[in-house]
This record gives sequence, structure tokens and C-alpha cells, in this order.
Amino acid sequence: MLITDMKRVIEQVSRDKGIEFNVLVKALEEALRSAAKKKFGNKIDIEIQYNEENGELEVFQFKEVVEEVTEPEFQISMAEGRQLDPECEIGDSLGTKMDTTTFGRIAAQSAKQVIIQKLKVAERNAVYNSFIDRQGEIINGIVQRTTRNEIIVNLGQAEAVLPKREQIPGESYRRGDRIRAYIVKVLEESRGPQVVLSRTHPGFLINLFKTEVPEINEGVVNIMGAAREAGSRGKIAVSSNDSDIDPIGACVGIKGNRVQSVVQELKGEKIDIIPWHMDPAKFVCNALAPAEVSRVIIDEVNHSMEVVVPDDSQSIAIGRGGQNVRLASRLSGWNLDVKSLTDYENSIQMGMDSLMALPSMTKTLADMLFKEGFFSVEDLVKVSAEELADVAGISDTDAAELIDQANQAVAAEPDEADNDADADSDPLPDAAAEIPADENPAAADVPDTADDTDDTDDINDADDINDADDADTPEKIDNLE
Repeated sequence: MLITDMKRVIEQVSRDKGIEFNVLVKALEEALRSAAKKKFGNKIDIEIQYNEENGELEVFQFKEVVEEVTEPEFQISMAEGRQLDPECEIGDSLGTKMDTTTFGRIAAQSAKQVIIQKLKVAERNAVYNSFIDRQGEIINGIVQRTTRNEIIVNLGQAEAVLPKREQIPGESYRRGDRIRAYIVKVLEESRGPQVVLSRTHPGFLINLFKTEVPEINEGVVNIMGAAREAGSRGKIAVSSNDSDIDPIGACVGIKGNRVQSVVQELKGEKIDIIPWHMDPAKFVCNALAPAEVSRVIIDEVNHSMEVVVPDDSQSIAIGRGGQNVRLASRLSGWNLDVKSLTDYENSIQMGMDSLMALPSMTKTLADMLFKEGFFSVEDLVKVSAEELADVAGISDTDAAELIDQANQAVAAEPDEADNDADADSDPLPDAAAEIPADENPAAADVPDTADDTDDTDDINDADDINDADDADTPEKIDNLE
């Protein structure tokens, strides 16, 4: 099959479709092989080679050398064989070049179908290979159409889908709008590769900062983690490899130009830039900024922290709807329980009272157990007598007796709680039920602080950045000795 411009055609298709040259050549070879078998049957033995010098696909048919030819299409006589190869012998297989114009219309149609199928498969593979290595990157596209549950984005080589759950709440796009999104994953499906995008993924926030902050690309500033509630607030933890470079200042930029570019892309989402610290307790304090932290109690077994804050900082630490502590928990990877100082002291006092209520307990022993992390009778029932004896410096017999008393106290607590519940269920006097809400002093004393927290933890303001820096001071960590 001699086509003078075949090489040029293959190269053109390779560029347009993004398919490798060799893949196209193999598709043509497979098409010719299919056409030959369509014409001569499956018994035909052929070999197809591409000649790069003249751009020709050469088809060779191999025939067996026999003494008497009974099947001319598959056999050749010794005399004819000696003309091709003077050294051939009976049983040898000799190749002769075929004229592909004899394949016929049906064979040509079959070859066309093979070529189309091979091109579709090759195109799908090319698209998949070009995007699979780009997972975790930001890509630009044009909105092609929108549906109720997703946005179809044209990426040039392929189409991508932006599901509803991956869209920032409140944002809307129309056909023809430009859009930037984060490649979450690339799926290889039967109908073709499926590129899934996201604008709510924390990786989108990280990559936006990489685009805006040169120090991150240079490796001077590192992004240690990010957490988001898309459209509302996000937190990002940064550190610096150079003591002369402030990682927060580098991300904020002059007059906040860098962080504001990120905020604009995220449709006004507020960003808290947090200094990372290798000490998880100090890092949690930074993540809860601008709330002050009085004490942190770490539970390594359950991977949780009990964070104690001043009474007037509890609403700030928790945030509106629990958003601040929720994002801090995701960012740090620890389960956080925020308590006010008053609640913490009351719980400590209740725990100490439960210990002192044990018949065998003394004040000295209670103080020793308290320092070792046994804050209530519930903590005593979780250890063995040998462990308690070793910690408290008492005999195994005394330790076992103490644990037995603790078990009895814990078992008695539900009964006491039931009695308290019965007492609380007594009907109130009619006069108390008739007190109007505006005359009830208890109702009047409850402050409404839910709406005050949003203005306090916006790191975009200069005061908030200073608060985030102050949260890194070790004086805010009061470890129990």
C-alpha cells in the first residue's frame, strides 16, 4: 500500500489527536491485517511493515514451498520459489509482496472500522495519560454547560465534571465563563476518561497560595496543612526554613495583596494563616487563635486534647456554630474539646471530691493520684491493682481495695442520677411557671455572643495576625506536673 503522503497524514493526526506516531502506525497495520483476512480468510499468513524511508505500509504474504501446488493462494512451487530464493527447500515459507488494491470494497470498509476503533481507544488512552499525572494540580477551563447537579468544563483535550458537592456554596457559572478548579481524580471508564474537579478541596487552597507566593515554590516557606469550610472560612498552617523570613508575612504579602488574591478566587472566603509548630499543643493553641488558651491536657491514647480557655474566650475559641474549633481540629489532626476555665475547675473539684469520698482515701494519696493523672474514680477503675500500686507507692492489697471501692462508687452513680432526675421532675409551683421571660432574671443574664465571634478571628486584619503570633508563646501551655 503506497501512499506518498501517508507519513505526513499520520504526523498530522498525531498532533491533532495527541496520539503517538507509533500507535497510529500499529492501528493501520491492524486495519490492513483485518482487510486481508476479510478477503482471503483466516488461513492467510501475512506480515505488515512500515517503511519510514518512503512512508509505505508493505504487506507480505508468506507461502509454503511445495512440490505440487494445490492451493495457489497459500502455496508456491519449487520453481517459483527458486526464483525468489535460490536456496529455498521444500517446506520453506517465502514472503511475496501483495497488491493491497485487490482487497476489495468490503475489506476496505472493515479496515476503516478497525482504524476508527483503534483511534478512539488510542485517543482515550492519550487523554487519560495526560491527566493522570496532573492530579493535585489547578487547571483552567471554560464552562461548556451547567446542569442541576454538575458543571461540565471544557479542558481542550477533554471534558471534566465539577459536581455540585465540589462547588463553593453561592457561586454560579454560565456557559462560556472561565473557571479554575483542582483536579481531584481521573477515572478510566469505558466511555472514556472522567476528570473530576473540585473548588472546595483543601488542595485547591494550597495550590492557590503556591501560585501567589514565590517563596513557597522556592521551598523557603512550607505549607504544612490546610482545612476549609468552603465559602465561609479556611485555615492554612505554614512554616519557614529561613529564620529571616516570616512565613505568615510572605503569604499575606504587601498590604495583604497575596492573600486577597486567594480570597477573591474563593469568592470572599476568609483565610486564617497559622504558624505551624512541631509541638502539637502549641500548634493547637495557634490554630485556635485569636482565642487565648490557659491549659492543654493531652490524651495520647485517644489522640485528643482538652483545651481550657478563659471564660470570656470560650465563644471565640469555639467560633460561630463550632466552626473555629472544628477547623482547628482538622488542621491539627487532634480531637479537641474546648472548656471554659470555670467548667474545668468545677470538673476537677468534682473529680477530687469523688476520690476523697472513697473510705480508704487520704488527702496525701489523692494529691499523688491527681498528679499522676487520676482525676476521678472513673480513672481508677481503668487500671489494674499492680499498676495503681506502682504509681501510688502502696501495696497491691491496698490498691485492690481502693479499686474495689471505686467500682462500687461508679456502680452507685446511676442510682443517684435516677434519684436526682426524679427530684427534678417534681412539678413547679404555678407561680414560677407564670413568670414572664422579660422578668426572669436568669434569662436576662444570658449574654448573646454567637454573632460576636466572626469579627474576632479574621486573620486578614493586622490585629488578627498579631494575635496568631502571640498564640505561639509557651506561657499559654500550662502542663500538669
